Amino acid sequence: MGVNAQTFDTRATAAYVLDQTTGTVLLAKNADEPLPPASMSKLMTIYMAFEAVADGILAIDEKLPVSTHASAYTGSSMFLDTTDRVSVEDLLRGVIVLSGNDASAVLAEALSLDGTEAGFAHQMTERGREMGMTHSTFKNSNGWPVAGHRMSMRDLGLLADRLITDYPTYYPLFAEREFAFDSRVPSNSRNRNPVLSMGIGADGLKTGHTQEAGFGLVGSAKQGDRRIIFVITGLETRQARAEESEKILNWAFRQFAQKDVAQGGMRIAEADVWMGELPSVGLTVADNISLLVPIANQDGLDAKVIYTGPIEAPIVAGQALGELVISLGGLPEHRVPLVAEHDVPLGGFNARIRVAGEVLWDKFGLSPDIIGAES
Repeated sequence: MGVNAQTFDTRATAAYVLDQTTGTVLLAKNADEPLPPASMSKLMTIYMAFEAVADGILAIDEKLPVSTHASAYTGSSMFLDTTDRVSVEDLLRGVIVLSGNDASAVLAEALSLDGTEAGFAHQMTERGREMGMTHSTFKNSNGWPVAGHRMSMRDLGLLADRLITDYPTYYPLFAEREFAFDSRVPSNSRNRNPVLSMGIGADGLKTGHTQEAGFGLVGSAKQGDRRIIFVITGLETRQARAEESEKILNWAFRQFAQKDVAQGGMRIAEADVWMGELPSVGLTVADNISLLVPIANQDGLDAKVIYTGPIEAPIVAGQALGELVISLGGLPEHRVPLVAEHDVPLGGFNARIRVAGEVLWDKFGLSPDIIGAES
C-alpha cells in the first residue's frame, strides 16, 4: 500500500511512487495490474543489454548487424537499414534517447538464444520473474502493441530501481537529451523525457505511448540524498504526462522528510531467556534506522517489539530474535530485525536447577529452594 489516496490523487490510471533511499512506497494506484507498457518495456531490453556487457557477452564497441525484421519497425526509430552495422553503445543510446524500436530489436536478436526477437522476449519474461517482476509478460523487445505484452507499474518501478542500483556506470545515459546518430534524421534526435529539462533533479528514465496505453513515463530524480522513482500511465496527452510527473516529484520531495529513528547497536527492548546463564538478553538494531516521514505528521510514530519468548539458550550475539515494527502517518509498516546484544551461554547445573524449580513452582506451587535441597 502507499499513502492514503486523499493525500495525493493522480490523474494517471495506474501509478507507483518509491522513495528509493529508504525503500518507502509513497503511492501505489492499480500498481499490480498488468497493463500495456508501450516503450517503457524497453527498459527490460536495456537492463539485459547492460547485463550482457557487464558479463562480457557483448562488447560496448561491438558492431551488430541489422536484420530485415529489425529494420521493418516503424514508429520511434533510428531509421536503420540492413546495410548498417551499429555499435552496442550507439544502439543503447538509440533505445534510451531516441526510443528506437529498430535498435531494440537489433539488441534483442543479438542476445536471443535462437536469434529471434520472439525468443528474446521469452528470455525477458524469465529474467523478469527471477528479478521479482511477477506481473510482466513480454512478447517483443520494444513494447510494440501486441496481445499479451504487459507490465505492472510496480514491476516497472522495480526495474528502474535495479537499473539505477546495478549499473551506475551506464545509468547517466538516461540523462542524455540528444543523440544525433549519423546525423541521419535531425528531427528525431532529442530525448522525449519531459522531466529532464525541469530543473528538479530528474535524470531518467523512459517515456511510453501507444493508443492503447496512453501516455506514460518511468521517471527518477535526485535531490540531496534522496532519490524518487515514479511510474505513471494512462495519461491522455504529452502535456498531462509532463504536468503529472512534475506534481508527483514536487509532492514526494516536499511533503516527506528523512528522519533518523535509531542508531545501530541501540538497545530497543529486553527478552527473557530460558535455561541461560543470564535471565535476559538485550534486543538491538544492527544498523542505523532512517525512515521517511510525512512533514505534517513527524511525531505520530508508533512502534512495537515482536518476539516469541522466553528465548532458549544458547544465544549468539547478532542472532535474529525478533522484529521492531514501526508505523507512521498511513505509510506502510517498516519492519526491522532485532538481534541479540551479546552471547548468552547455556546455563550450568545451578541455572538449570533454578529453571526447573521455577517451572515446578509455577505448576505445583513447590518452592524452588525445596527443589534445590532435594536434588
